[in-house]
Amino acid sequence: MTFHDSDCPAILGGVPVCADGAPAWPRADESVREVLRTMIHSGDWGRYHGPHVPELCRQLAEYHAVEHVLVCCSGTSAVELALRGVGVQEADEVILAAYDFKANFQNVLHLKATPVLVDLDPVTWQLDPNRLESAITSKTRAILVSHLHGGVVAVPHVREIADSRQIAIVEDACQNPGAMLFGRRSGTWGDVGVLSFGGSKLLTAGRGGAILTSRMEIAERIKRHVLRGNDAYPLSEIQAAILRPQLDQLDDLNERRRNAVFRLAPLLRSNSLTPLQLPTRDVLPAYYKLGFRYCPEDAKGLPRDLFVEAVRAEGIAMDPGFRANHLIHGSRRFRAAGELHVATQADAQMLTLHHPVLLEDESVIGAIVAGIKRICEHAGEIALHDSAGGTRG
Repeated sequence: MTFHDSDCPAILGGVPVCADGAPAWPRADESVREVLRTMIHSGDWGRYHGPHVPELCRQLAEYHAVEHVLVCCSGTSAVELALRGVGVQEADEVILAAYDFKANFQNVLHLKATPVLVDLDPVTWQLDPNRLESAITSKTRAILVSHLHGGVVAVPHVREIADSRQIAIVEDACQNPGAMLFGRRSGTWGDVGVLSFGGSKLLTAGRGGAILTSRMEIAERIKRHVLRGNDAYPLSEIQAAILRPQLDQLDDLNERRRNAVFRLAPLLRSNSLTPLQLPTRDVLPAYYKLGFRYCPEDAKGLPRDLFVEAVRAEGIAMDPGFRANHLIHGSRRFRAAGELHVATQADAQMLTLHHPVLLEDESVIGAIVAGIKRICEHAGEIALHDSAGGTRG
């Protein structure tokens, strides 16, 4: 990767600090190549049934210390199946954060249940457990907990509330595979947990997902829905095979990403970006995304979307976060449990840095910091250039 340093931001005509752009994902991996070569000769790549899916399930069960693992075709499908597994039906209510992946909201609607949206913790910008009690009604069937953008929900608190009210937890760990949260693997605090193997994920097979549980009745309920003479939500043998060596590497790569976050965080905090959450003794996130609060005031009032445009012009893979669900869905489709001020703030201020860069060497970390610093220093010029029609064509 080629780096350049000058005073002029790329969006104003300077040379990008990361001239080759963001690192590719999936990265080159000889262990995956070897799996693919072996499958060509064995023919397992084209079989309905083979050794790789059951072996992946065994590995995932051992890694997470759960009794049952079911694999499927996507993380979105895994959330749907998890909701079915805990018995969500028409007219039930499912509590989730107002700021969450759109598909989670849509899955609740797909089951003809009602999403009940709660606000975020003002510090972590994750689901706020203190909002749960007031959201629970006699119709509440489940709480859907998502760990997003390197942040972590205070799951022991959620577990305590759910147990006291006999409500199931679906834990979405799609962005947090391999993380350690308060002594347990992410995805195992819930009655059922969910992983994603999508093309950009830390464990990737292009598509795919998994459901984790130690409750037999949940696993059996999912199997009854899925098995219809054949598997209606299949993960293929070739997908399972290429995930197995990646799972072996996950802990080491997560540690490398965390170390990069430690180096980046203090350097970016002085340049308008505050990380959502850093690793601690009790919380070791998996940084699929590194989320930041963007403070326009620290960048001379530069609007977030223009800031992102300028950062991406430097060859750095940064994006706005999700849209908050209460702002993109009609009010008749959900129930808001109280005010959603923090979720509205997250909708306007969240930024995310994509994970592949966290595996790069120290020079890349330095280039990212340099690029963002010069954008902040030239924010006024960037805003004027944009108002004159110079950046967006």
